[in-house]
Amino acid sequence: MQNTLIVIAGPTAVGKTDLSIEIAQKLDTEIISADSRQIYRELTIGTAKPDTLQLSLCTHHLVNHKSIYHDYTAAQYGRDAQEILVRLFHTKPQVILCGGSGLYIDALCQGFDNLPESNTQIRNEFAAIYKHNGLKALQELLVQVDYDYSKKVDMNNPHRIIRALEVNKISGHNMAFFQKGNMKLTSYSILYICVNLERKILYERINQRVDKMISEGLEDEALAYYHLRNLNSLQTVGYKEFFDYFEGKTSYDEAVEKIKQNTRNYAKRQLTWFRRNKAYQWFDIESQKEQLWAYIYKNIELSSYKN
Repeated sequence: MQNTLIVIAGPTAVGKTDLSIEIAQKLDTEIISADSRQIYRELTIGTAKPDTLQLSLCTHHLVNHKSIYHDYTAAQYGRDAQEILVRLFHTKPQVILCGGSGLYIDALCQGFDNLPESNTQIRNEFAAIYKHNGLKALQELLVQVDYDYSKKVDMNNPHRIIRALEVNKISGHNMAFFQKGNMKLTSYSILYICVNLERKILYERINQRVDKMISEGLEDEALAYYHLRNLNSLQTVGYKEFFDYFEGKTSYDEAVEKIKQNTRNYAKRQLTWFRRNKAYQWFDIESQKEQLWAYIYKNIELSSYKN
């Protein structure tokens, strides 16, 4: 029987976590997280991590995996996830990969080969550009040197942009040059599933999730890490907006509305990323649940007979 990695991708707030737990329970397997924010153990409310109950329903890997004090790249994630996957496939015919970070999913499924190690001097050069000239200056640089990657990466995340610029300056190559797939095992099949909702419903869910985060204490969580606001791990939606509020750059209401707006924009970018991979089979997570399950079972059965 050939092992199968079942990828459950989709935009933020669509319902991937509950779906992946349901699938994992029915298939008696485990989940590898592909979320670039939930990987940090200090951040909880603003990253919408699975709660205690959800974590207890089945085993999750790479949630609370690193500290915010440590830089963590997609290439490192790919190696860590692959190591877990190899181990799980010894006893599990299927494993679930669940998340909305397209770069992380691609790092495991396609591989990043020999990505250059970080160069502190070069990294600091681009960090200085960000500090003195702002995010737009970084964005314009990335468009110039790696247009294709600028269309896929989160352009509101200076850490990701700086890393791509750093790689380009060190190597003279764009990010696609290093994504050749040599890391990927050849002994398993990949079932790509992307779940979505009508835009209006998705945006309502996003707004509701942000309201829930606020009621659960997101402001206090952001304040607790305000003194660390320059860390790469904190350059993310939900925290940056409150940092601006703490500095008097925006009002409280403006900060909350910006979190909602930036999260909706992030969802758009996620969908754009996933649409580029034609291997994804798309399902409405509410109205096409039966078709989704039929698709999974059909492909699991077929994979059993592959040589």
